[in-house]
Amino acid sequence: MKDSRKLIFLSLTVGICTGLAAVVLLKCIRFVQSIVGPLISHCDGFNWPVLVLPGLGMLLSLLIVRYIIRDNIGHGVTKVLQAISSNESNIKPHNIFSSVVTSALTIGFGGSVGAEAPIVYTGAAIGSNIGRLAKLSFNDVTILVGCGAAGAIAGIFKAPLAGLLFTLEILLFNISLRRMMPLLVSTVSSTVVAYLFQGAGPSFSCSLEPLEMHNIPFYIILGLFAGVISVYYTRTTLWLEDRLSKIRGTYLRWAVCSAGLGLLLVIFPPLFGEGYGSVGFLLNGTVSGYENSPLAFLGNGWGIPLFFALVLIFKVVAMTLTNSGGGVGGTFGPTLVVGAFAGFVLVRSVNLIPGLLPWTLPEQNFVLVGMAALMAGVMQAPMTSIFLIAEITGGYELLLPLITASTVSFCITRIWEKYSIYTKRLAQSGELLTHDSDQVAITLMHTSDLIRDKYPRLAPEARLEDILETVSESTAAVFPVVDNFGVFQGMVDMDEIRKHMFNKKEYKTLHVYNMMRQPEYTVSPDESMQSVIEKFDKTEEWRLPALGAENVYLGFVSKSRILMAYREELKSISAKD
Repeated sequence: MKDSRKLIFLSLTVGICTGLAAVVLLKCIRFVQSIVGPLISHCDGFNWPVLVLPGLGMLLSLLIVRYIIRDNIGHGVTKVLQAISSNESNIKPHNIFSSVVTSALTIGFGGSVGAEAPIVYTGAAIGSNIGRLAKLSFNDVTILVGCGAAGAIAGIFKAPLAGLLFTLEILLFNISLRRMMPLLVSTVSSTVVAYLFQGAGPSFSCSLEPLEMHNIPFYIILGLFAGVISVYYTRTTLWLEDRLSKIRGTYLRWAVCSAGLGLLLVIFPPLFGEGYGSVGFLLNGTVSGYENSPLAFLGNGWGIPLFFALVLIFKVVAMTLTNSGGGVGGTFGPTLVVGAFAGFVLVRSVNLIPGLLPWTLPEQNFVLVGMAALMAGVMQAPMTSIFLIAEITGGYELLLPLITASTVSFCITRIWEKYSIYTKRLAQSGELLTHDSDQVAITLMHTSDLIRDKYPRLAPEARLEDILETVSESTAAVFPVVDNFGVFQGMVDMDEIRKHMFNKKEYKTLHVYNMMRQPEYTVSPDESMQSVIEKFDKTEEWRLPALGAENVYLGFVSKSRILMAYREELKSISAKD
């Protein structure tokens, strides 16, 4: 079988498997919710199940991850990017099922996260493991990882075009149009599977009003509003994650997070679970979710937009508490929910201002467009956001407002945030792939592969006469100085030795430590190639010593070696396009 046909067949397999995984995840969530739901609805007086059950779901997920899986499976989309960037697209087999089980428990019990990132991780794991079983190259395995991620979005939302765009925009694959065929096959096959088990209707039913051109300025304002909230969303999430990670003790962190989450859910019921129920009401012109809240007195006039403004603010906190406390879920779903609330808060506030407009803005339309606008800002993926919302709601008639608000939100967010919520940490560590072939080649290079230990070692206490034979028989331009324990002491340039080697008076008096110098920089084997290149740029060195733990000498990394490896990576990338 030719490689191209083999890849198409495997992408079909990945799409079918990923579609089934998406169906299984949704059914598992609904099953858990069918058990948990009656406990909440039949509770009289204080709603203690809402306070306790989400923490229980987080604890169950935590125990499964810690004692059975024994691996970190949170932040699914980021983990996929990291696997592509630094692990040759290898994703462990347990990720095929582990994210499904733990996220079903987390969300089913009321954790305020989404199921999309876990299913993306699952789909990527399916693609990675099928590719490795078929003994494909790194580039083809990476394509199948993309097929799995695209199929995951297509399957869970029944949105094939959004699945394709998600892979191209968010996972940042550097592929040509010709290599998109496997992605298309995967998204279509996954969507067909979803249709068979869940019906062909859109994921969200909504009652929209026709587009009125005089409302366009308000969609621009919505884009501005969503851009500001996107910056808040990204920065608050990462800041709060860092703070919570400093809590010592896994179970103490769980207790703090579950208590905080339970308190938020009691005060703001729309934060319970994914939040899609409240979004569904808003998309059909019904406001619900505040009735059982201690803040129910806000349920009229300006109190309603105020209540939902607080909900969108604390949704970010509830999501982070869920993930940091041991739950498994993603930021994808919460982004859509916060976007819907943002659209509602803006449009209801405008409609409440007496005499501002001679007409009423359509709330359902702004809720729908808000979902796309916030996704465009937080994920920095405007094309994905536009077509995902159009596909999952059937709102193609609002394509112009979707494009307008998403573009504005994306541009506003980029003023303050260069990277998306998925890529910011990877960018800071130098592990992020981009659409730039040069940057892709650099990111895929590993410092450990470029270390060469071919240079004769010199002892620091050796005299000039002791090293002449070694030096004269070597073509090296630099020599590492290493003690008896292998610890790096410095380096001696051949030019420095040459200054003294013809002066016999110094043969017995001049030692290596008199001639050696300290390099301005050293590198470590696990350092990113971007960091290594920056060190070379700051010096005039042609070689930098590579040191391991406790400054043990490993060898040198040279500019010429980096250039050769860079050319090979570019050839590999180009050959697969």
